[in-house]
Amino acid sequence: MVKKILVTGGAGYVGTSLLPLLLEEGHEVTVFDNLMHGGNQLLPFFRNKNFHFIKGDITLKKDLAKAVKGKDLIIHLAAIVGFPACKNNPELAVNVNVHGTANLIEVSDPSQKILYGSTGSNYGKVTDICTEETPLNPLSLYGETKTKAEKMLLDRGNVIAYRFATAFGVSPRLRLDLLVNDFANKCHRDGYLVVYEKHFMRTFIHVSDMAESFIFAIKKFDKMKNNVYNVGSSIMNFSKEQVCNMISEKTNAFIHFEEIGQDADKRNYVVSYDKINKLGFETKVSLEEGIDEILKALKIIDVVNPYANIDL
Repeated sequence: MVKKILVTGGAGYVGTSLLPLLLEEGHEVTVFDNLMHGGNQLLPFFRNKNFHFIKGDITLKKDLAKAVKGKDLIIHLAAIVGFPACKNNPELAVNVNVHGTANLIEVSDPSQKILYGSTGSNYGKVTDICTEETPLNPLSLYGETKTKAEKMLLDRGNVIAYRFATAFGVSPRLRLDLLVNDFANKCHRDGYLVVYEKHFMRTFIHVSDMAESFIFAIKKFDKMKNNVYNVGSSIMNFSKEQVCNMISEKTNAFIHFEEIGQDADKRNYVVSYDKINKLGFETKVSLEEGIDEILKALKIIDVVNPYANIDL
């Protein structure tokens, strides 16, 4: 069934990988985004008659109210994403991630379905395997704001919340701050990498698999609604050391595992994905495939340091 879908933050890393899938399914898709990272990545979609764009800010209730009107389903991706970005501008992070979500709840009709892109960062540092019932213990402002937003939406109802593994891979709005993408970029560009707390465990998901998971949720919404799901794969749980070694083998970069010092992002956990796997969702892209993809893409990306006397 064709739906009228609103994607908040649709010009971002996940949104621009999701849009082609939604349009291929025949949905009428409206992106609501303030274009804080530009909008060139959206240009290919304007050729599609079912694509619409509204420039607006989720922190402005009036803008948002107009955008949600008449929509069957809302995919809520608008956020200040990641530990560094939230730490760099904490006031903006709270306004967007928490107050922006509160605005969405207020202006939307309870009959409108919502899919929410939450995060595994909500778990923090956990010694046991994380399931959806594991108590949340966010260690960063990013995790705290996403945890609050997730709870608000679940209390609202008619929602599915996805706690995603750490994203990686190439998207039209590429991010090089993500762990795998960042490590690959530094190894490719600099030829070396210094890593703290190499034993810390993370679980990973390719951005295309994140996009596919939303298509899955749209089709199974009534069966899945009013629940939270870890989204990823149990075979994608890796230590930082394992990730680095995989990248080093492909780049010949030197990896120094520093024993003294700490990673500011203290997340360390292994996650179970049994709940969504039992419904039939499985990821497709391996970590190695994603690393190969990133390294190919980095060959055409010009990352310039304006404060260097030589090209890096």
